[in-house]
Amino acid sequence: MLHAQPLNIAVMAHLHHPIASPFPGGLEMHTALLTEELTARGHSVTLFAKGGSHTTGTVVPVLDARFHFAKHPEGPARDAQTRHLDDAHNTTLNLIDEGNFDVVINNSLSPLPHADPPTAPMLTILHTPLLPRVTAVFEASGYRPSPRQRFVSVSAANARQWRNHLDDISIVHNGIRLDEWHAGVLTRRRSNTAVWAGRITPEKGLHVAIEAASLAGMRIRFAGPISDQDYFTRTIAPLLSESVQHVGHLNHGQLASFLSSGTVFIASPLWAEPFGLTTVEAMACGTPVAALPCGAMAEIIDQRGGVVAGGFSAADLALAIEQARRADSTAVRASAARFAAGVMIANYEQHLGELVNQDILSDSEMLAS
Repeated sequence: MLHAQPLNIAVMAHLHHPIASPFPGGLEMHTALLTEELTARGHSVTLFAKGGSHTTGTVVPVLDARFHFAKHPEGPARDAQTRHLDDAHNTTLNLIDEGNFDVVINNSLSPLPHADPPTAPMLTILHTPLLPRVTAVFEASGYRPSPRQRFVSVSAANARQWRNHLDDISIVHNGIRLDEWHAGVLTRRRSNTAVWAGRITPEKGLHVAIEAASLAGMRIRFAGPISDQDYFTRTIAPLLSESVQHVGHLNHGQLASFLSSGTVFIASPLWAEPFGLTTVEAMACGTPVAALPCGAMAEIIDQRGGVVAGGFSAADLALAIEQARRADSTAVRASAARFAAGVMIANYEQHLGELVNQDILSDSEMLAS
């Protein structure tokens, strides 16, 4: 007999930050939305996460909230941090095996669920470019993913990198609650002002966005956590002026109003951006996007939503800004509708249901033999 809804689902979060607003990045927002939407659909969801996390499901803290994740530790400090995170992930896997879970969603970024998979079937969501410790597991002699494991990527662009290691990867684009971002359309747009939002790190390219806005003759306001203090101090702080303003790290509600206040949103990734949630959030606010052609930008920005630059320079991005700012806000919002949270969750439910049903059928066949 096939498993019927609802499911008892374990979600493994990554442990660098709590799953709580204001979100440090898109992965934290995705994990929160995923657990809340699955819970709202009647599933029993348990989130294994860093202390300080909040969700409508059940939260099991597996790492102290006071733990500080250092981005680039070296030597013994790096090894100690890795061991600490691995211990917490091992705790998660043990608790999952002790629980009565139908299926596991792996958002952890850790190699451990692949090296020693949980007893329940597992859906891994690939949110990032290649992770060396994870690919090392895949490259180990004799490794083959179990039929009880399934992989999805947040974009086709991101999946292309992982396909050197995994043969079967489905695509499920990230989703957002469109109504939360539509609410921002009541915000008065600031004339001739670009907006930017994200973690303030070199790979997010804020310095290029600032230069491009200047070349396009626009002011720029940017929001987000200072995740790399040295980069901010050396590169961004000297550029601050009346025309270049940091508005701080905004919560979800504040971010909707902020994104709606711009004439254009600038996406300036200098890395293989796996998706780009703030790009979709800006479009949902009716704010057209000008983007550098990195990662998934060309996949998520269509002709209604904005313009992807023809090259990687600030001048190329400035030209895209000048073109994108003329887009119709109604058409921009219509473009964002492709990324509704309900579509994403329905796709995940299909994968989870297939994994559970496949597991039940396999067990039944073993008993029959």
